[in-house]
Amino acid sequence: MIFFKKISLLFATIFISVLLVGCNRGTTVDEAEQYISTVEQIDIPNDVKVIGLGEATHGNVELQELKKDVFEVLNKKENVHVFVLEADFGGGQQINRFILGGNGTAEEAVNALDYSIYKTKQMINLIQWMRDYNATASEDEKIYFYGNDMQRYDYSKKGLLDYYEVVNMDAEHKYAEQLEHASNNTMRSLSASQLKEIDNALDNIVLDLQSNKMVYVEQSSPEAFAFALQYAQLMKQRTALFLNDGDYSQLRDQYLADNLQWISEFEATRGHDMVLFSGHNGHVEKTSASLAGYKSMGSYLNELYGPKYFAIGTDLINSEFQALNRNSDKRETFTVKNHNGLVDAFSEVEPNIFYVGFEKAEESKDFSEIINKEQKMINTGDDFKSWYKISKMFYTIKMTPSQAYDGIIIVKEANPTTVIE
Repeated sequence: MIFFKKISLLFATIFISVLLVGCNRGTTVDEAEQYISTVEQIDIPNDVKVIGLGEATHGNVELQELKKDVFEVLNKKENVHVFVLEADFGGGQQINRFILGGNGTAEEAVNALDYSIYKTKQMINLIQWMRDYNATASEDEKIYFYGNDMQRYDYSKKGLLDYYEVVNMDAEHKYAEQLEHASNNTMRSLSASQLKEIDNALDNIVLDLQSNKMVYVEQSSPEAFAFALQYAQLMKQRTALFLNDGDYSQLRDQYLADNLQWISEFEATRGHDMVLFSGHNGHVEKTSASLAGYKSMGSYLNELYGPKYFAIGTDLINSEFQALNRNSDKRETFTVKNHNGLVDAFSEVEPNIFYVGFEKAEESKDFSEIINKEQKMINTGDDFKSWYKISKMFYTIKMTPSQAYDGIIIVKEANPTTVIE
């Protein structure tokens, strides 16, 4: 009897949630147009070092196009020449070589990331634009591409072993054998003992690099050495995620922040004082609002940089997006509608895509109240199931906009991406 009562209570809760999905509609605000601007008019305060551009889903055309649109604006207005993506560090270096004049095509370069969400026309267009830009840019004005994620082995291992081919061939043979099982194809089948062996090998590699820094730099360059050491650290991070599976999300965001800091500091030596990071809202926002309870990359960056970290989030009203349906293991198109006080306040403005800077919004009593109050904002990753739509709790997350971000880009009608298989 107790079991049936619990089941009845569960269904009653779900039923009420369904009824309430469309009921949390906010009201429009008079003269809302005064508080919006185009993406081209985004203004970044002086002394900012890292700009975060979040996306509410990975599967909307408009959000993927914003990567290029925002970066192009920041390149022209703020002299930003470093683009960092929530993607594999080693694979990101393959893209970097391509945009600096390397062989291949933009599509082949994107495929090096090994992330399905980026195998889209929009991402290919971004990478091709970067290559075309660099083709006519002076050395001081060239664009550099990075990934700051650590969820793959292959290209970081290749970069590391390629370096040893230059500075120490005997060590290359030894480490290639020790790292044989550290690959994208085998990594999920590795035993704990195999992972510990890989970790020990990487410890020895890091020690070898640090102990022989002067000799190795003489045979290569300070830049090549720095990347070799970073490749080893990225592989250690990938291994640590497997060895500490219960803390996967916590560790990953910590590593994302560490790697972004490394990129920022390395590029500062080239005279690039500002970088743009693009990834999911959950990594960009400053308040660690995830229901999983882990600390977000944006929270680490906020502690590290303070006001020198500028976070831009995104939210949607009507969204058709593509995601992986875990039930079928196929990519499908889903539709969700979102209403909260923030997006509904602007529901009658004419543009489909617009930016709201929170410093200006604070000048309005109505908007100040909205952005300083918790809002249910769209928050979906790369997987989704149709039944998630029964309640907003499955595809939104509560956060206080003004605490999470410095501004937000709102898309009223968003369309799905198409992954190129």
